Amino acid sequence: MEEHGVANNVARAIMAALDWNSSPDARKAAYAYLESIKAGDVRVLASTSFVLVRKDWSSEIRLQAYKMLQHLVRLRWDELNPDERRNFASVAVDLVSEITNSSEEWALKSQTSALVAEIVRREGLSLWQELFPSLVSLSNKGPAQAELVSMMLRWLPEDITVHNEDLEGDRRRLLLHGLTDSLPEIFPLLYSLLERHFGAALTEAGRQQLEVARQHAAAVTATLNAVNAYAEWAPLLYLAKHGIIHCCGILLSSPDFRLHACEFFKLVSLRKRPTDAAVEFDSAMSNIFQILMKVSGDFLQKSDSGAVIDENEFEFAEYICESMVALGSSNLQCIAGDNSVLSFYIQQMLGFFKHHKLALHYQSLLFWLTLMRDLLSKPKIVGSGENSATNPAVGSGHDTEKNKILAFVNDEICSSILDVSFQRLLKKEKINPGTSLSVGTLELWSDDFEGKGDFGQYRSRLLELIRFVAAAKPIVAATKVCERSMAIIKSLFLVPYPAQELVILESMQLALENVVNAVFDGSSETVRNSSEVQQSLCRMFEGLLQQLLSLKWTEPELVVVLGHYLDALGPFLKYNPDVVGSVVNKLFELLTSQPFVVKDPATSTSRHARLQICTSFIRIAKAADQSILPHMKGIADTMAFLQKEGRLLRGEHNLLGEAFLIMASAAGVQQQLEVLAWLLEPLSKQWTQLDWQDAYLSDPTGLIRLCADTPFMWSLFHTVTFFEKALKRSGLRKGNTSVQTMSKPDNLHPMASHVSWMLPPLLKLLRAIHSLWSPPVSQALPGEIKAAMAMSDVERASLFGGGNVKLPKGTLSFTDGSPLDMNRDSYAEPNEADIRNWLKGIRDSGYNVLGLSATIGDSLFKCLDSQSVALALMENIQHMEFRHLRLLVHLALIPLIKNCPSDMWEAWLEKLLHPLLVHSQRTLSCSWSSLLQEGRAKVPDLHGIVDGSDLKVEVMEEKLLRDLTRETCSILSVFASPIVNAGLPSLEPSGHVNRVDESSLKDLAAFATSSMVGFVLMHKSLALPALQISLEALRWTDGEAVTKVSSFCGAVILLAISTTNMELQDFVCKDLFPAIIQALALESNAFISADLVALCREIFIYLADRHPAPRQILLSLPCITSQDLLAFEEALTKTASPKEQKQHMKSLLLLATGNKLKALAAQKSVNVITNVSTKPRNVSPALESKTDEGDAIGLAGIA
Repeated sequence: MEEHGVANNVARAIMAALDWNSSPDARKAAYAYLESIKAGDVRVLASTSFVLVRKDWSSEIRLQAYKMLQHLVRLRWDELNPDERRNFASVAVDLVSEITNSSEEWALKSQTSALVAEIVRREGLSLWQELFPSLVSLSNKGPAQAELVSMMLRWLPEDITVHNEDLEGDRRRLLLHGLTDSLPEIFPLLYSLLERHFGAALTEAGRQQLEVARQHAAAVTATLNAVNAYAEWAPLLYLAKHGIIHCCGILLSSPDFRLHACEFFKLVSLRKRPTDAAVEFDSAMSNIFQILMKVSGDFLQKSDSGAVIDENEFEFAEYICESMVALGSSNLQCIAGDNSVLSFYIQQMLGFFKHHKLALHYQSLLFWLTLMRDLLSKPKIVGSGENSATNPAVGSGHDTEKNKILAFVNDEICSSILDVSFQRLLKKEKINPGTSLSVGTLELWSDDFEGKGDFGQYRSRLLELIRFVAAAKPIVAATKVCERSMAIIKSLFLVPYPAQELVILESMQLALENVVNAVFDGSSETVRNSSEVQQSLCRMFEGLLQQLLSLKWTEPELVVVLGHYLDALGPFLKYNPDVVGSVVNKLFELLTSQPFVVKDPATSTSRHARLQICTSFIRIAKAADQSILPHMKGIADTMAFLQKEGRLLRGEHNLLGEAFLIMASAAGVQQQLEVLAWLLEPLSKQWTQLDWQDAYLSDPTGLIRLCADTPFMWSLFHTVTFFEKALKRSGLRKGNTSVQTMSKPDNLHPMASHVSWMLPPLLKLLRAIHSLWSPPVSQALPGEIKAAMAMSDVERASLFGGGNVKLPKGTLSFTDGSPLDMNRDSYAEPNEADIRNWLKGIRDSGYNVLGLSATIGDSLFKCLDSQSVALALMENIQHMEFRHLRLLVHLALIPLIKNCPSDMWEAWLEKLLHPLLVHSQRTLSCSWSSLLQEGRAKVPDLHGIVDGSDLKVEVMEEKLLRDLTRETCSILSVFASPIVNAGLPSLEPSGHVNRVDESSLKDLAAFATSSMVGFVLMHKSLALPALQISLEALRWTDGEAVTKVSSFCGAVILLAISTTNMELQDFVCKDLFPAIIQALALESNAFISADLVALCREIFIYLADRHPAPRQILLSLPCITSQDLLAFEEALTKTASPKEQKQHMKSLLLLATGNKLKALAAQKSVNVITNVSTKPRNVSPALESKTDEGDAIGLAGIA
C-alpha cells in the first residue's frame, strides 16, 4: 500500500510539472518532489517507477516513469546488489513481452527497448548472451515484436556511437569488443528481419491488408534504424558478408524505405580504409559504388530525357547525391584502379553539378571542392588519425595516384565546371527583370532556399572551386574567364540600359579575380614550369586588359565595376610591369571623369565611384608589388596637381596616401621614411598648431564650436584616420625579403619619429570628447550634439542581432557595423548623423592610433608623460558608456599594457589601471547583480531610449554587458600572458604528491619586475580590484569571460605556491578555491571546466599542507565524508600524473556536491530512433529537457 501511495504522489507530481496551467510554485514544488524521489532510496525509486510504467497510467506518466528507471540504471545501478540487479533486469525484460501484446504508442515501445539496452550495457554482455536467444524467439512472433527487438538492437551500441563521459574507457572498449564478437549473430538476425518483413509488407499491401502492411513496414523501418546504428563502426567486411549492403541496396528501389537506406549508405561511405583489411574493404566499397552509381545513373538519364520528375524523386536524388559525395570524398581510392568505373563516377558527379536543381548541384559542389583541394594539395606525411592525408578524396595522398585521378578531370570537365560556376555566381533576387540574361530552367540560389547556409557562403565555395580549377587548368580557366568577360562587356553596347546588366558584370569580376589570383600566385606547377603557358596567359589577360582600357564609361556604377576589373588584374600586373602605367593612367581618368561637386546630393553615386577608384589604387599597390614602383613619382605628381586644382578630397587623398605607403613598404625603409615625411609634414603643420587646440579643446564648450566649424571638423577627422593608416601600413612588409635593412642602428620603426608630435593633440581631443558625457557638460550641450551622443539605429540593430543594415552608397563601416561617410568634406552644416559619425570616427581611430603607437617600440612611453595619458583616458571614465569603455580597453589599453617596457611599469601601469579596474569592478558588479537578480543589466548606453519592446532593450543591455565583461577579463588575461611574465616560475611534478621545497620560496617582491602578475599583486591599488573581478567573474554566467580570467587565476595560484606571502595564500585558499568550485556549478562554464578542475588540483596539492582552508572547504560540501577525503588523498599519493590527479579531483567534487556541478555534468548528445518519416536525418528530440532535472540522461532523452 505504501508503494502505491508513493506512486500516486509521484504521478500527481508528474502531471503538475507537465501542466503549464499549474502555478509556478506548484510546478516548482512538483519538480523538487520528483528530484527527491530520484535522489532518495534507490529501491523506492525502482519499485515506484515499475508501478508507474504499467498501462493503467496515462502515457505522460508512463514516459516519465521510464525516464526515472533509465536515470536509475545510468547513475545509480551500482547501489543495487547483484540479486537486485538481476531481478530488476528480469522485470524490465518482462515489460518487453507485455508491451508487444497490445497496440502501444511508439514512444513507449522505444522507451522500453531503450531501458533493456541500458541494462545490458550496465550489467555487461553476459546478460546479452543470456537474452539473445529469447529475443530471436520473440522477433519471430510477429511484426510488433520484431519492431521492438530491432529497437533494442539499435540502442545497444549507443555508447559507441555517442560520446558519453560517464562511460569509462575500459567499459567502452569492453562494450565495443563484446558487440563486435556478437555481430555474426546480430547481423543475420537483422538481415532476416529486413527480408521477412519487407516481403510481408509488399504481400499484405498487394492484398489490401493495409494495417498489417503498416506493422510490417514499421518493423522494416526499426530494423533499418538498427542497421544504421552499426553502419558507423562495425567492420565493413561483416556488413558485406552478412548481406546487409546487398539488402539496403535492394531497399533503395522502395519509395517507403529508400531514404532510410540512403542513410545507411551515407554512413558506410564515410568509413576509413583499415590497414589490416584493405583488399576486403576496397571490394565492399567498390560494390557500394556500383549500387549507388546504378541508382544515380538511372535518375540522371531520366532527368536528361526531359521526363517529369516529382519532388519526392528529387528529394531521393538529393540523398543519393549526398551519399555519392561522401563516398567519393572519403574512398575514391577504392575505384582508382578501375578506369571505366572512375570515369563513369566522375561523369555522374559532373552531371549532378550541372543539374538545374540547386539542391543537387550544391551537394555535388562539396565533392568537387574536396576532390580538387586534395588533388592540388602538396604531399604531406600520412598520419594515423582521422585528419590525416587519407581522409580527403584520393585517400593515399601519393602523387602518382593523384595525377592518375587528375588526368580524368580533363579540359572538357573543367570547362563545364567553370561554365556552371560562372552562371551560378548570380543570385535570383539580384537579376533585374529587364536584363538580357537567360538562365533557362536553371534554379539559381534564392533566399527561399533553406538548409544550405547563406548565399555568401555558397558563393565563396564556388569561387574556391574556380580557384582550384584555374590552378589545375590555367589555360582553360583563363580562356573561359576572358571570353565570358569580354562577351558580357560587348553585350552592354547592345542594350539600351547597360546599368541593368551590372549584376552579371559584377559576378564575373569575382570570377576573374579568383582566376587571376590562382594563376599568378605562384602555386600552379603548370604555370611555374612552362614559359609557353606563361606567355599564353599573359597574351590572354593583356587582351582583356586592353579591352578594359579602351572603355569610355562615365556612368558611376559602370566606373566602379571597371575599377574592380582593373584591380582584379593586380597579380597579372606584378608579372607584366609594362602595362602598369596604362592602368594607373586609366584609374586617374576614371577618377577625374566623376564630378567633384560636393553640395548636390544627386552626385552621391559619383562620390562613391571616386572613393572606389581610390581603393582600387590600394588593391593594385598590394598586388602589383614592385612593378608599380617606377610609377610612384608620376602618381605623386598627379596627386599634387589634383590637390592644387582643388579636385581631390581629403578622404580620397588619404586613400591614395595609403596606397603610397603600401608601395613604399615594397621599396624599402628609406623610401618609407621619405614617403611618410612627404605625406605627414603638411598634416603636422596644422595638427601641432596651438591655435585650434586653444580654440576648441581648452574648455568644454570648445567642441560645440568645433562642430559648427564643419570644414575644420572633418579636416581633423581625416588627419586622425590617416595617422591610423600610416601606422598600419608602415614597417617591413611580410614576406618582402628584398627590402634593405633598417638604416638606423636601433632599428626604429618608420613611424617612431612622428609619435611625439602626433599623440599630444590627439590626447587633448580624446579628453575633450570624453568630457561630453560628464553631467556638467552634457547638460549644457545643444540638442543636436546630445542626440548625436546616443546610440545609432545601426549600432542597436547589430546589438540585437538584427542582421546587416543596408548602408547608403559612399559609406564605409567601422568594425561594429556603424556607418561612416568617408566622403565628408562638405561645407554644409553638420546634422546629428554627421556629428555622431565624427565622434565615433575620432574615438575609434584615436584609440587605434594610441594602441598601434604602443606596438612600434618604446617611443610612446618615452616621449609622453604617463600622467597626461591617464588624464585624457581616465578623467571621465566613470561617465563612459559600456560600448565606449570596451573600445578603449580593446584598442588602446590592452596594447599599452602588453607593450609597456618592464622598467616603465611603475611609471605607467598604476596610473592607467587603478581608475580603470576600480570603475570596471564596481560597474560590472552592479550590472551583473541587476541582471542575475532582476533580469535586466541596466547599462548606461541605452538610457532614455524608448524603441521597440522591453525585450529588445534587455537583449541589447545584456550584449553590452557581456562584451564589456569579456574585454575587462581580457585585461586580466594580458596580465598573465607569457610575454610579460618571463620570471614566473613553473610547477614541475616531483615525486608522487607534488610539494614545493619551502627553502626555494621567495618574497613576492622578487617577482615584481619580471612578472606583471607579480607587479599587480605588489600594488594593492591594482591587486584588490583585479582579484575581486576574478572572483566575481567566476560567478557570472559567462563562460567566455571565465576562460579569459582563468589564466590570471592560474598565475595568482602559482605565485601563492612559489612565495612566502601569507596574504596571497589566504586569498587563494579561502576565497579563490571555493569560488572556482562554485563556478563549476554553472553550466555556462562547461567548456572551461577542465581548466577549473586543474586549478582546484593545484591549490589542493601544493597548498593543502601549508594552509588548512582547502581541506575545510572540501569537507564543508554537502555530500562528502572525512573517509571520502582520505580516500581521495590516498589516491593522489599513488600517481604522479597530473591528468590522473585532475580526474581524481573531478570525481571528488562530483561526489562531494551530489553531482550538482553542472559544468562537469556531461552534455550527452542523444540519437533518436525515427519512426517512418520522409526526413529521418532532421529529427530532434521531442521533449526539451531541463538540465537541473536530470531527465535527459543517455537514452532518456527520447520521448
